[in-house]
Amino acid sequence: MFRKFNSESPLDDPENAAHAWARYRRIMRFMFLVTVAVVALAIAALYAQNDAVSIHFYIAVALGVGFSMLLASALMGLIFLSNGTGHDASVDNTLPDNDPDNPAS
Repeated sequence: MFRKFNSESPLDDPENAAHAWARYRRIMRFMFLVTVAVVALAIAALYAQNDAVSIHFYIAVALGVGFSMLLASALMGLIFLSNGTGHDASVDNTLPDNDPDNPAS
């Protein structure tokens, strides 16, 4: 059950693809800077509120917050790339008729 393309994907055009991937990289650079700022604020807030905490706690918080934010921004960026270029519209997304009385469909 593979999906077919109604038409060629706009990402097949090298010029459109280059523009889309440049936009994606720009979004990821911005989100990396936002992630660094949020991690720094989280570490600073935890340091201000906790007295005797191991350095491993701060490393775990920084890695957890940083990885979560970067993963979420990468996936959302790919969704924006796919939708913004018209790639989503080129997929035939019709489902077969699920009529139990008509097994041929």
